[in-house]
Amino acid sequence: MDPADLSDEDLLREMGSLHRTRLDTLRHGPDAALATHLRRTAELETEYLARHPGREVDPHRLTQAF
Repeated sequence: MDPADLSDEDLLREMGSLHRTRLDTLRHGPDAALATHLRRTAELETEYLARHPGREVDPHRLTQAF
C-alpha cells in the first residue's frame, strides 16, 4: 500500500514492524528480501517526515560525527 494512503496509526505500526525485523533481515534475508525491506523502510520514513516536518527533536539524542 502507498504510504500516503496509510493512517498515522498504520504508518507507525508498519514502521515499527520493519524496525523490529531489521537486524534479522540484514543478517539472514536473501538479497531480494533485504532490498524490499530497505525500499519499504525508506518509503515509510519519507512519508513520516513529510507529515511531521517539525517533529520534536530530543537534544539528548544528538550525536556527533565520528
